[in-house]
Amino acid sequence: MNFSQNFTPAPEPTGYECGARLESFYNWYAQVHGWASLLVCIFGSIANVLNIAVLTRREMQSPTNMILTGLAVADLLVMIEYIPYAIHMYLYRRPRRDTFTYGWSIFVLFHSNFTQVCHTISICLTVTLAVWRYIAVAYPQRNREWCSNKRTSLMIAFAYVSCPILCIPLYINTEVRPQVEILDERGMSVNLTKFQQMTNSTVASFEGMTKTTLYFVKLTESPMSNVLKDINVWIYSVVIKLIPCVALTGLSIKLVKVLLEAKQRRKKLTTKNIAIKMGNGKEHACEKPKKRRKGNDKERQTDRTTMMLLAVLLLFLFTEMPQGILGLLSVILGPSFFNTCYVMLGDVIDILTLINSAINFILYCAMSRQFRTTFNQLFCKRWRLIGRWMAVPHQPMENNGHTGTNHTVTQVTQV
Repeated sequence: MNFSQNFTPAPEPTGYECGARLESFYNWYAQVHGWASLLVCIFGSIANVLNIAVLTRREMQSPTNMILTGLAVADLLVMIEYIPYAIHMYLYRRPRRDTFTYGWSIFVLFHSNFTQVCHTISICLTVTLAVWRYIAVAYPQRNREWCSNKRTSLMIAFAYVSCPILCIPLYINTEVRPQVEILDERGMSVNLTKFQQMTNSTVASFEGMTKTTLYFVKLTESPMSNVLKDINVWIYSVVIKLIPCVALTGLSIKLVKVLLEAKQRRKKLTTKNIAIKMGNGKEHACEKPKKRRKGNDKERQTDRTTMMLLAVLLLFLFTEMPQGILGLLSVILGPSFFNTCYVMLGDVIDILTLINSAINFILYCAMSRQFRTTFNQLFCKRWRLIGRWMAVPHQPMENNGHTGTNHTVTQVTQV
């Protein structure tokens, strides 16, 4: 997620700044983001629950599906936690004194850390997924040894343990700090320079104005704060974003190359087999095509799975690469770019990340026949059976001692 979106940046008079159009877009989209993110999170929560239910079935057990399950769990946690944040920050309109209380600011601080950790886990598992798939396609003879269920479980556990440790600079670089503001009768903030003569008490009234202490999540102020800020941005933009994106780009190119080579190899084998079939007797023409068809079907299924995972990886790159580039530019161009450019795109970055976390269910249904079949058996078939059972009227007692209702349930269960 966008780690800058929850902070209140300090104004920076010098350096590179984006234009007023971006600020206008930020103000417009802020009115839409709450409902958009809420709808995406509700859909994504349901979709990821369905992903977990399907991928954990016994017939779906495989190292790839284990990683996809771990990915669905991390995305589900992001979705569930983002719902109260969207309601608090965007949908539940109330005065600033009620919005920026100490309790709500603690929640926003927890939100910024928790979502970043969960999304970092998703990134780590996505890279693992790409490596595992490349091994399965490029080195199929070593796949069972290198990508066993045990090693896959260890990699998933490693992601869930190491990513919270990797995000430690984020924890120590942010805090909740008080800020005194002058609020009018509607609870809107007023320029403090007009009230310099007022006392330093927490609340003081002056002609309908109120001096109130609000609380915001800000970067820590200490002798090491600037160093910690740079370390934090470097870790976020380079380690968490750009390095995984570069690795995924290289792996995706290699996967596409392997797919094209496999397609050319199948084309040559098909041509060769047709020539052999025409030159040999009926025995070769009748028996061997069955084996060839099974082999071709297995290769096509492998290609479909690889294409589905490539779609997941490319969607990830489309979402994460811009964040890494913007974070790196924030380090190079300074705080002005961070405050006037990156922060203004924070809501857009968030909605793209949420969509990326929610859309995998659609990709699985569209591109995986096994996923569709298992989903249909797990949900659709049961719903049809329940509907058929409820539609059958009660039958009279039969001579064998069983009631008509129990007989009907037995029949339906056997279908």
